[in-house]
Amino acid sequence: MAKTPKTNNELKQEDQQDKEQDKEQRDVFLPAAELEGELAVDVYQTPTEIVIQSPIAGVDENDIDISLEGDMITIRGKRAQEQTVDEKDFFYQECYWGSFSRTVSLPTSEVDIDKAQAVMKNSILTIRIPKIDKKRSKKLKIQSAP
Repeated sequence: MAKTPKTNNELKQEDQQDKEQDKEQRDVFLPAAELEGELAVDVYQTPTEIVIQSPIAGVDENDIDISLEGDMITIRGKRAQEQTVDEKDFFYQECYWGSFSRTVSLPTSEVDIDKAQAVMKNSILTIRIPKIDKKRSKKLKIQSAP
């Protein structure tokens, strides 16, 4: 017996049921604090610096907070949805809206966080953290105490 092809409405209804089931499972198994989005990042080094890059489309650079502490860097922000759409009207909802963060352990603690710089260009956040030159040397002159 041949199967009858499903109509668009049937496909939409099945997709909606799948989305609702996924949402129910997320709500049951993940506490609200863990529903925050996580950024994708690339972390690499050059001879002189550690570089972190992350695509952050749709977020104003003033809405991004970057903090460096020891050998950890944290990027936080919020992507605001400009229009409200009823969940039942979505065919697909893959974009993440809301708060996001990512904490990355730097591959070395020998970085100069005071000289770190962050630039946003074409929705790509690039953070450059200079490495401390271990070979650098300095002679100290002993001063007489007053």
